[in-house]
Amino acid sequence: MTLLSFNWICVFQALILLLVVNGAPIVVNTLMGKHLARPVDNGFMLPDRQRLFGSSKTWRGLCAALLSSMGAALLFGLDALTGAQFGALTMAGDLLASFLKRRCGYRESSHARGLDTVPETLLPVWLLDDSLNLGAIEIALTVGLFFLIEEFISPILYRLHIRKRPY
Repeated sequence: MTLLSFNWICVFQALILLLVVNGAPIVVNTLMGKHLARPVDNGFMLPDRQRLFGSSKTWRGLCAALLSSMGAALLFGLDALTGAQFGALTMAGDLLASFLKRRCGYRESSHARGLDTVPETLLPVWLLDDSLNLGAIEIALTVGLFFLIEEFISPILYRLHIRKRPY
């Protein structure tokens, strides 16, 4: 694979989709506060006395992520179903990370470098690689770039009072 045959546009599209999907719940939370914020786990606790996912994972956020991913996909010329799948897989990765963080004893909304970004990035780009025109190198680059974007953009969003924590 040469640098010219590398699919930069598809990597860029995947990164924008990831930013849209991850940003939609934050934007909705900023606009609506606690209104209609029902936790996905409904307060369910496992035997370890920790919540399944935590109160920050809401149905409202999931819906915002799915709808925004469908809209963004359409803007890129992808079909709405691919957008919905992308959003669902991203949120499934995010829920998986929250589940694992609770089992490892991390407090809700705490930072776990890598665990906070890799599952939610890897699941959609790997499982939708054909639909997104991504090869193995593009997938690895997308995961790595999204990790770096999250590491550098989150503190800025915190300073702008968009995020509650600098990570």
